[in-house]
Amino acid sequence: MARSRVQTDNPEQVAALLKQGDERTLARVLTLVENRAEGHERILDAAYTGVGRAWRIGLTGPPGAGKSTLAARIIEHLLSTGSQVAYLGVDPSSPFSGGALLGDRIRLSQPEGGRFFARSLATRGAQGGLSEQTEASVDLLDSAGFDVVIIESAGVGQAEIDISRVVDTVVVVLAPESGDEIQAMKAGILEVGDVLCVNKSDRANADALVAALRSSLAMRFGRKQEWQPAIVTSTALPGGSVHALIEQIQLHRTFLGESGRWVDIRRDRLKRCIETLVTRRWLNRFWTPERLEILETVLDTIDDTMPRPYALAERLTSSKLE
Repeated sequence: MARSRVQTDNPEQVAALLKQGDERTLARVLTLVENRAEGHERILDAAYTGVGRAWRIGLTGPPGAGKSTLAARIIEHLLSTGSQVAYLGVDPSSPFSGGALLGDRIRLSQPEGGRFFARSLATRGAQGGLSEQTEASVDLLDSAGFDVVIIESAGVGQAEIDISRVVDTVVVVLAPESGDEIQAMKAGILEVGDVLCVNKSDRANADALVAALRSSLAMRFGRKQEWQPAIVTSTALPGGSVHALIEQIQLHRTFLGESGRWVDIRRDRLKRCIETLVTRRWLNRFWTPERLEILETVLDTIDDTMPRPYALAERLTSSKLE
């Protein structure tokens, strides 16, 4: 605990250690951020000058589609090309400890050669397949000098679209069985996917799922889309092929650079971050004891008559209560 207090008191020093690749410091700061410990925002602010270089790849899709196995194969390939790779797995929370329920899944065998770092985060009740602190954690990994950060979401199905706001390239992983085809058609994941991967393609019904995805994309996007989501098949187990998937992921990275989307994505991400921080601070300052008292007083009359929420909101926002 003492070491954590020293870190929060010296955010610039911590940021410098992160940029130097000190992974012990990185691990401790990730814990501070996940727990929202006092002073963590000062560290994030200091570290932000090193953010914006890493390519962020997100793996999303229903549970059981093989996202973790695919992540391992992608990581092996990237490391073989000399990239420095970080992996962030977002897992369901334990109802008892609040920690990552499946945190031991990130025991990816340490590849030979290259710099690799793995971490598991708990969703802590957050909807959308990601932890609320995921983006801040990715920023830290970015500032620590990793070329590529791979984020694997919890696999919550239809709500799993938040990842598109955190990464540059979204890979939606589906499998032929378990109703994935139905989920793909009615969930919002087709809109956020840059690459659609039918994994476990050696199983029955894989071709049918590919055909259904092509048909759905043709109806949704037509031919005017700047980047037409690619559909690929893969078999991530030993002896299988993930070549087509890796090729399409790299093609999307090239597209981002050549089209100018790489800069646009970072600009939008920074804008959203600032808007969120401003809103959070404004709300904290807005709810003074006086305003809370007015709200509670009105709510106490609910047995007699239903309060008028719009009039109350106008009263609260137009007053100058301190």
